[in-house]
Amino acid sequence: MNEQSAEIYSLLIPLSNGRLLVPRACVAEIAGYQTPTLMPGAPPWYLGLVLWNGRQAPLVSFEGLCADAIPEVSTRSRIVLFHALGERLECGAFGIVAQGFPQLVRVGADVIRPDSGYAVPEGHPVLCRVRMMNETPRIPDLTRLETQIADETSVTPA
Repeated sequence: MNEQSAEIYSLLIPLSNGRLLVPRACVAEIAGYQTPTLMPGAPPWYLGLVLWNGRQAPLVSFEGLCADAIPEVSTRSRIVLFHALGERLECGAFGIVAQGFPQLVRVGADVIRPDSGYAVPEGHPVLCRVRMMNETPRIPDLTRLETQIADETSVTPA
């Protein structure tokens, strides 16, 4: 395998308490922040629904899902829309609020390694944390995240 094919184009998504690292292929679009339509009865991390491609996509706070404070929205806030992996989300996507514009990076085995000193707290939608140069981004468990959103969407009144 040549060196170029061993790299994965990824995004570092800024949060209030660090960054997420995700493959670029998982992201459908990065959009400007728009105020979501609130979902009555939803937990605080479920921010509501935003219009995307003519459909209503769920919008969540990753920090809130991890039991951290939900950050205030600023002029730098963006919505990172992810392709749904399963079929439970009607619009086929969901969004996470980012605290700035995601950074495109190429990730290869030479720049990333597991952070063995980090234990994923129970209930968090995180697979692991990695060391990457001078950063320690978390890798989200997108399947678990999507399941949590779908479970909440199915019980929250529209």
